[in-house]
Amino acid sequence: QVQLVESGGGLVQAGGSLRLSCAASGRTFSSYAMGWFRQAPGKEREFVAAMSWSGSTAYTDSVKVRLTISRDNAKNTMYLQMNSLKPEDTAVYYCAARVRGRKYSTNDYDYWGQGTQVTVSS
Repeated sequence: QVQLVESGGGLVQAGGSLRLSCAASGRTFSSYAMGWFRQAPGKEREFVAAMSWSGSTAYTDSVKVRLTISRDNAKNTMYLQMNSLKPEDTAVYYCAARVRGRKYSTNDYDYWGQGTQVTVSS
C-alpha cells in the first residue's frame, strides 16, 4: 500500500516556474514506477511524465524540455520541475504509482494522490 500526497501547486504567470512534489508513504517507494498526470476542466486526465524505478524517463511531447521529472528514493519523494509555463498547462496535477504496466495509461497505475491545482495566467 502506498499513499501519495502532492504539493507545490499555485498561481503563476506565463513563463514562470513551479516545482511540484509528491511525498509517498511506505518503505517500498523505490520499487514503484511513478508518473505525473494532469486534468484540465472538461477534459480527460492525461499523461505528463513518468520515471521508472531505474530512473528512465518519458514525457508527453507538449512538455518536453520545459518539465523535468525526478525522484529521491531516500526521501520517498518525486518531483516535477515546471519551467516556461503556459496557460495551457493549467490543470490539476496528480502523481501516481504503479508496479507494472504501461507508463502512459491511467488504468495501469495502482495508487493516486489527491491532486494539486496549477493555474497559469496569461
